[in-house]
Amino acid sequence: MKPVSKEVKIALTAIVAAALLFFTINFLKGVNVFKSSNTYYVQFTDIAGLAVSNAVYANGYPVGIVRDIVYDYSRTDKVVVAVELDKNMNIPRGTRAELETGLMGGVTMSLVLGPNPADLIARGDTILGGMHLGTMAKVEEMLPAVVGMLPKIDSILHNVNTLTASPALAQTLHNAADASANLNQLVIGLNEAVGRDLPPLLASLRQTGQNVQTLSAALGQEANALDVQATMSQINGTLGEARQLIVGFETLSNQLNEASQGLNTTLNTLNTSLSSTDNTLGLMLNDRQLYDNLNNTAANLASTAASADSLVQDLKAHPKRYVHFSVFGRKDK
Repeated sequence: MKPVSKEVKIALTAIVAAALLFFTINFLKGVNVFKSSNTYYVQFTDIAGLAVSNAVYANGYPVGIVRDIVYDYSRTDKVVVAVELDKNMNIPRGTRAELETGLMGGVTMSLVLGPNPADLIARGDTILGGMHLGTMAKVEEMLPAVVGMLPKIDSILHNVNTLTASPALAQTLHNAADASANLNQLVIGLNEAVGRDLPPLLASLRQTGQNVQTLSAALGQEANALDVQATMSQINGTLGEARQLIVGFETLSNQLNEASQGLNTTLNTLNTSLSSTDNTLGLMLNDRQLYDNLNNTAANLASTAASADSLVQDLKAHPKRYVHFSVFGRKDK
């Protein structure tokens, strides 16, 4: 067998040393070169000091490491981070990466998994990343709004100072103090009145209650002593008589209605007869010539009566003109 030359031994030694160095460096970085993994890419606008070989967590459990960071010099707002995750780690669609700075200055990447574990992204796809909004980050985001509110707060404080320095406020507080003192005196007087008048009032109410109980007991005894059956019989008899009286009133009312209808019929017949000319009374009432003749006759009778009255008056006044008595006979004039 031909002996190995010194150059070959040196070359083999260099290769083994390089392999050991590679595995040692990866081991120190936390990379297991014998373990299969999947590569995904995360796009950030700011990586906040993230470094290669930093751990990647999902729900607080390390599932991979940062393999590479690529800065896009054509776009200053884009940094792409390549991460290697365990082969069994599935990334649902909608997953995002968050960077969180620790108290000692280290940066860790956490995966906020998407809502649907059945809808997965393919290996090599890109997901979005950003900063974790912790307490300090939220405070920093609120600072612009707080700064914008400072002039309003200053104006409010100025108005409050003006209001507190106003004499009207002091007078109002003084009036409120007086009102409170008056109210306190009123309460004291009310307490005294209640303490003075309430016991006699309660005693009177107790006596009234006892009187009511006594009256109720007396009424109960009197009710027991009454002949309820006889009273009910009398009431029923009275009600029967009232019913008979009502029936009598109804009968009388019916008779009156019938009599009224008969009277109306008679009046209608009489009115018809008086208005008609086919009977004597109707002819007398409706004949205008007969009325005029009767009127003329009445006038003539009145004139005759007046003449007779004048004659009687003249006869009374001058009887000698009409009657002459003589013992010796009539004298010729």
